[in-house]
Amino acid sequence: VVYENVEGLTPSTPVTISGLQVGNVKEITLQEDAKLLVTLIINNEYTFSKNSKAELYDTSLIGGKAVSIVPALDNAEIAKDNDYLLAARKSGLTDIVGEKLAPLQEKIESLTHNADSLMLNINSIFDEETKASLKNAITSLDQTISSFQKTSNSLNGVIEDNKENLNTTLSNFSNASTNISKISDSLAATNFSAVVSNLEQSLESFNGVLADVNNGEGSLGKLLTDDKLYTNLEGASLQLEQLLQDMKLNPKRYVHFSLFGKKPNDFDAEENQVDDNGLNVDLQDTTTN
Repeated sequence: VVYENVEGLTPSTPVTISGLQVGNVKEITLQEDAKLLVTLIINNEYTFSKNSKAELYDTSLIGGKAVSIVPALDNAEIAKDNDYLLAARKSGLTDIVGEKLAPLQEKIESLTHNADSLMLNINSIFDEETKASLKNAITSLDQTISSFQKTSNSLNGVIEDNKENLNTTLSNFSNASTNISKISDSLAATNFSAVVSNLEQSLESFNGVLADVNNGEGSLGKLLTDDKLYTNLEGASLQLEQLLQDMKLNPKRYVHFSLFGKKPNDFDAEENQVDDNGLNVDLQDTTTN
């Protein structure tokens, strides 16, 4: 078998088929083209196609190598002495890790380059003036946080001082909410249809009374619509007023005694004193003089 690199492979290294040792490496020689010829010794009891592969693989993490025959399942001629097998190499753990690390290494290198560029940009942006502005902004932020903390402490103090009042207020709100809930339940339980029906009946009765009054029916209706009754009432009221006036001016006509034996004077409707004949006394005195 001819390989380009057999690092880690030594003479007497086992040769296996599917993990079963079927021979070993006899010798390794360097050819003129700088390739390596590996001669294998296989026990005669094991046969396989001359198209089979001699695969070089890692036996450990530290770089040991061995050869595994991968039989070709065909009807080709059986391999015999001095035949050449196809060389193959199975990727080992080191190769796999290297393959995985290569892209990662490229990404790390790219990130490093980008980080360098970023730092250069930052250094160019943050000149002395920008740094001073940033420092002032941080100082203002610290002052704002300190002020907010003082305000928070003051608010906590106010709440603590008025804790009892707040608890009382919350309790009152709770009681008010309970009362409102009870009122709501009572309103929900009220038979509004019956109340509305009673109101409608009352309105109908009142409308009936108004209709009777407008039609002159009943005592109130006759009083409001009968002109004759109104005239009689007006006349009776006038006569009663005249009677009261006469009783005031001439009480002797209605009460016949005097506490001092003196005859009371008579007056006319204009409250002028008159004699027994109804003549104005003041006018008589004027005529006599």
